[in-house]
Amino acid sequence: MKIFMVTPYVPYPPSSGGQIRTYNLLKYLSRNNEITLVALYKNNEEKKYESYLKKYCKKIYLCKRPATPWQLKNIFKTIFSSSPFLVVRNYSDEAKIIINKLLIQEKFDVIHAETFYVMPHIPETKIPIVLVEQTIEYEVYKHFVNSLPFYLRFLIYFDIDIIKLKYWERFYWKKANAVVVVSSSDEKLIKSEEPQLRTSIIPNCVGDEMITDKLNKKDLKSPTIFFQGNFFWLQNIEAAQYIIKEIYPQLVNKLPRIKVVIAGQNAKKLGKFIDKNIKIINIEPNDIDKVKELFIKNTLFIAPIFGPGGTRLKILASMGSGMPVISSTTGIEGLEVTNNQNVIIANNPDEFVNKIKYLLENKKIYKKIRTNAYELVKEKYQWSKTAKELETVYKNL
Repeated sequence: MKIFMVTPYVPYPPSSGGQIRTYNLLKYLSRNNEITLVALYKNNEEKKYESYLKKYCKKIYLCKRPATPWQLKNIFKTIFSSSPFLVVRNYSDEAKIIINKLLIQEKFDVIHAETFYVMPHIPETKIPIVLVEQTIEYEVYKHFVNSLPFYLRFLIYFDIDIIKLKYWERFYWKKANAVVVVSSSDEKLIKSEEPQLRTSIIPNCVGDEMITDKLNKKDLKSPTIFFQGNFFWLQNIEAAQYIIKEIYPQLVNKLPRIKVVIAGQNAKKLGKFIDKNIKIINIEPNDIDKVKELFIKNTLFIAPIFGPGGTRLKILASMGSGMPVISSTTGIEGLEVTNNQNVIIANNPDEFVNKIKYLLENKKIYKKIRTNAYELVKEKYQWSKTAKELETVYKNL
């Protein structure tokens, strides 16, 4: 098949969830298909990553979008148009021109639109469109607004933008021939809004590089609690602050030798902490080796995530690297996991503390959870399998 893929980011390096997903899908889809990629970029330095994608794509077009979201031009356009801020900040005149030109000049079997907010670049066409929603954006945005200070929360601007965002997200669902989501919970939400839509679940997986060859021995006597995320995202900032302020003060009283490591892009945003047992590590976007090292090195992954948003690749990466996971119910939403079998669920600070202590003091349970999780990832969460499922969606159109 000839696949025409449009993404709101350059899918390399595989550092954010979206980049990991797209990069791995390109890698496996390219084995049996011909791919033309149009990707949006913010900064010129991102252009250097084109060389990493050439082996998977027949043609690549990188198109400029606004480098920073909070530009006066973007703000005024949002206020005085029907478009929500998310669409405005991700719009590229260059991409619209190139996409129009390509669809006239070449024949494609399917258009793959990664996120609804690239859809405004795609003109009316008879080519079937598969729209991939990595998360339900208006739900994420509502959570963001609710997290704002009380005096900002009720500004009419935010209420209007949520209304616009929900309208246009649903509008583009209906414009697509099929909508792909990453979890059953997201599919259920979409179906509740638009019951007639044709939907498929194509789950997130773990990158091949994050699956360890064997389960290495872990030191449970001097353990390190680990959390990793992209701290440009609100949910990850909330989780890190929850660990530092709510979980750690209780945990260190019960386990004095415990250490906490929090790492990821933009981790410097979290600030510096005086406590010698809390380590904040800022990771550059292309430092994949550092990410892998931290997942293999640390003892236990905790994910106190309470905001909506797809499925968490960080949790799958932890399971694939042999580190057991204690997560909130929201954090594992959409993953086919079972409490006390391949993951442990905790939903408040007391539960997190007690279950961390229980797991670290019971070697047999620790071994059972990590082994079951590792086997689950190898069985169900491989990108090679997911790419085939996506191919089936294309072919059915």
